[in-house]
Amino acid sequence: MSAIRTIPGMSAIADSYDAFLVDQFGVLRDGREPYPGAAETLVRLKQAGKRVIILSNSGKRSAENDRRLAELGFEPGSWDWFLTSGEVAWQLLKWEGAAAEGKTRKCLLISRDGDLSPLKGLDLVRTESGEEADIVLLAGSEGDVHPLVHYEDLLRPAARRGVPCLCTNPDKLMLTRTGLAFGAGRIAERYEGLGGKVRWIGKPFPDIYDFALDFLGRPDPARVCAIGDSVEHDIAGAAAAGFGSVLVATGILEHQSEDERRRLFAEHAAMPDFILPQFLW
Repeated sequence: MSAIRTIPGMSAIADSYDAFLVDQFGVLRDGREPYPGAAETLVRLKQAGKRVIILSNSGKRSAENDRRLAELGFEPGSWDWFLTSGEVAWQLLKWEGAAAEGKTRKCLLISRDGDLSPLKGLDLVRTESGEEADIVLLAGSEGDVHPLVHYEDLLRPAARRGVPCLCTNPDKLMLTRTGLAFGAGRIAERYEGLGGKVRWIGKPFPDIYDFALDFLGRPDPARVCAIGDSVEHDIAGAAAAGFGSVLVATGILEHQSEDERRRLFAEHAAMPDFILPQFLW
């Protein structure tokens, strides 16, 4: 980690980039509330003339996340777009539905808190049966409520039939009000283990970065910086896209040692350019 520069705040690097892709959970907020100073830091980035995309592995669509962040006290307009993996998947499914010429498909949706927004406006009919499903959509996890075996039992019939699965939240771990729990990415891994095929959408996979770059007008990737708390998702995804990156030492890495971080860098073949103790200006 000797080659990685630790910075006290975002003001130290703001002039080096034109656009910032900011993670939500672990950077702006934990499972309960915003981190102190995070809302102000977003405002300061916008005041500095920067383009800001909040880039999140959330299975919910962009508008739902916009609303939720504003309710938590973040200032609307301090980000240009809240781009979620759920939004990317919805757009892709919309396109696929049009290509299918109106043929209705049955979707086994796995989401959090009974959220049905991933299906709204799509030519998909919800089913709760893996035996009937034509497609599986993993939009969230209730790993703090149900054990992993609950999802295995639900998904096994679909996996045996070769039903395609979209995982719109690749995170293996998630922050909840009661602490860490397994995320939708862990459920997707089990679907693959059961013999199913998964299309992964979100960080660190390319679809979500293509959407972000299109929105930004295809800038030089070297002038874009990604900020997150996950080496596997935020830092590895930034490296593959050619972006700069900042690892924030809150969220899932808050209690990890320097040696544990080193092992993560080696495991995912990615190192951040900067380490930031907390998302502050």
